[in-house]
Amino acid sequence: MEIKQLQKHATNVRRNILKMTNSANSGHPGGSMSAADIVTVLYYKYMNINKDNEASNDRNKFVLSKGHASPVLFSILIELGLIPEEELYTFRKINSRLQGHPNMNYVAAVDMSTGSLGQGISTAVGMALSNKIKQNDYRVYSLLGDGELQEGQVWEAFMSASHYKLDNLCVIVDNNDLQIDGDVRVVMNPHPIDEKLSAFGFEVIKIDGHNYDEIINAFEKAKTIKGKPTAIVAKTIKGKGVSFMENQASWHGVAPNKEQLEAALKELDNE
Repeated sequence: MEIKQLQKHATNVRRNILKMTNSANSGHPGGSMSAADIVTVLYYKYMNINKDNEASNDRNKFVLSKGHASPVLFSILIELGLIPEEELYTFRKINSRLQGHPNMNYVAAVDMSTGSLGQGISTAVGMALSNKIKQNDYRVYSLLGDGELQEGQVWEAFMSASHYKLDNLCVIVDNNDLQIDGDVRVVMNPHPIDEKLSAFGFEVIKIDGHNYDEIINAFEKAKTIKGKPTAIVAKTIKGKGVSFMENQASWHGVAPNKEQLEAALKELDNE
C-alpha cells in the first residue's frame, strides 16, 4: 500500500477518535492521536486481519497495553470494516461494545482486554511464549505508553520476554513524553528508554513515530531479529494532527467539545 493511502487511513482514524470522544464527552484522545500512524501501518501491512479470521488464533495478534487509548484501536477496526462505523457514536455508552478500555468479550477483533497498565504487555509476553511452544509463526505486537513504563510489572514482563528469547514479540513504545500529570520526566522519569530496553535484552529501534518510511522499516527489521525480542521506541507528538491539541498534556483525558471538534475536523480535512 502506498504511503499516501496509509496517511489517508490514519487521518480517518484521527477523525474517528475525535468523533468518538466528542460523542461520549469523555475518553483519551491525546495518546490515541499520537499512536494513529503506527497503528495504521501495523494493521494495514502486518496484522493480516479480516472478517474471516478476526476471532481466530491463527494470525498475528495485537495487545494495546495502554488500554485507555482504546479510541485508536476501535477507530482502526472501524476503518477496516471490522466494526460498523455507526458504533463509534456509542463509545462509552451503557451496553455499548466500545467501552473506555477494549474488551475481547465484546469485539472479536480485539485480541486482549486491557486497561490496568502493565498487564497488557504481560499478556502479550504470554501469548508470544505460547506461540513459541506451539512452534507457529504468528507474531505478537504490543503498544505501550511511555508513562506506562513507570509500572514495575512492565519490566518484569520485559525480563521474561528476553529470558525466553521471544523473537516473535515486537514492543512499541509510544514515546510522546506526556502523561495525565504532565511531563513524564517530571512525574517519574523513564529515560533513557532505549538504553534500558537494550540492557533488558531487546533489539532496540528508535524512530520518528510519524515518519511512515521509518515505521515500515522498523517493522520489517523486527521480523528479521532472531533470539531476542524487539522494541521500537517511537518518538511521537501527543494530539498529533490537530495544532491546538499537539504537545498538550491537558488533552490526555479530555474530549473535544462541539466547537473544538469542528475546528479539529476542518484542520484534518485541510491536511
